[in-house]
This record gives sequence, C-alpha cells and structure tokens, in this order.
Amino acid sequence: MATTTLAIHIIAGSGALISGYVALCAAKGQTAHRKAGMIFVYTMLVMCFAGFAISASRGVAPAINVPASLLTAYLVITGLLTLRPPVARWINVSATLVALAVGVTDLIFAAEAVANGGSRNGMPAFPFVMFGGVGLLAAAGDIRMMRSGTLDGAARLGRHLWRMCFALFIAALSFFLGQAKVIPEAIRVPGLLAPPVLAVLVTMFYWMWRVRRRPARKIVIANAPAV
Repeated sequence: MATTTLAIHIIAGSGALISGYVALCAAKGQTAHRKAGMIFVYTMLVMCFAGFAISASRGVAPAINVPASLLTAYLVITGLLTLRPPVARWINVSATLVALAVGVTDLIFAAEAVANGGSRNGMPAFPFVMFGGVGLLAAAGDIRMMRSGTLDGAARLGRHLWRMCFALFIAALSFFLGQAKVIPEAIRVPGLLAPPVLAVLVTMFYWMWRVRRRPARKIVIANAPAV
C-alpha cells in the first residue's frame, strides 16, 4: 500500500510540474493554458493528498511535509475557486482556518528551531518560516475578501495568479532542490537545479505586475482554472 501511494505521489507530482510549466508559459486564456491548468489542479491535489498520507503514516518529516501538503492543496483549491462563481461562506471559512492552522503551527516550529540552535529535528528554520508566513498571508487575504465581498477585476485575477504560482513553486522547490538526490549526478548542480524554481517566482511577479499595469478587462481569464 505504501509503495502504491508513493508511486501515485511521484506520478502525480511529475504531471503537476509538467502541466504547471505549460500553463505558466502558454498564452493566457487560450486552450493550452486552460487545459494545462485543469490538469495542474487535479494532479497537484492528488500529489498533495498522497504526500500527506505518506508523511502521516510513515513519519517522513511530518512536521514540514504535512503542513506543506495542506498549504499547497489549500492554495490550489482557493486559487481555482477565485475564478468560479461565489461559493458558500462555510467553504471560505474552512479554507481560512486551514491556512491559519498551517501558518501558526509552522511559525511555532520555526521559533522552536531558532531556540534549538537553528533546526528542529534536523529541519532548518527557513521552511517553517516560509510556509508559516505564506499561510498567514493567505489567511489574511481570505478574511479581507470575506469582509469586502466578491473580488473583481485585477484583485480577483491577482489572487488566482499568486496562489497557483506559489503552489507550483512549492512543487518545483520540493522536486528540484528537496529531492535533488533522485536527479542524475551529472546535472545535480545548483546552477542547473535552481533556475526552474526561480523561474516560477519571476513569472509570478511579472504577472502580478502586469495585472496592476493593465486594465483587468484585457487580461482576466473568466472561469479558467489555470495557473
């Protein structure tokens, strides 16, 4: 059973990376972008749930992998729902509670790592800080959205973009740097493994800038569950 779950995790993760990069590079709103984005959503969720099951059952770095799986799935789901018709309030509240739980838990772990000389059970403080900060930032965005009502225009598209792109960033970071040992040694060098990860962040910031610079009506992708 564990071997099957691991295989599902690897296959889904590979599909998520491929479809995510395709959606990232494809013309926004076009068929390739929409189809790749839908595949990205499905494969990311399968990857996250499989990774959660592996970490929870086998104790594989659960302190970082379990929150990371929950946060990534949360980002994908809320990023998708942003471009869908308004959803029930309880769904938004539940998603916000997940983000808050991940954020607070990871920041507590980060404080423990710092107090323990820079690591917690062998894990450095930085991943806890990153996931905790993103979790709280996303939860704050959820609360602001619920207070102000449905998002429109650039705000709506920006919320979709950064959540999908950061979910892809987590997947890329986990594979290219977190699992570098499975990559052939000949190309296992930071100069080759880091660019695919950084490219996601650069592209995310580019699109966030573009959303703010151009009228939202020109770039909004209605009901398109894509990156």
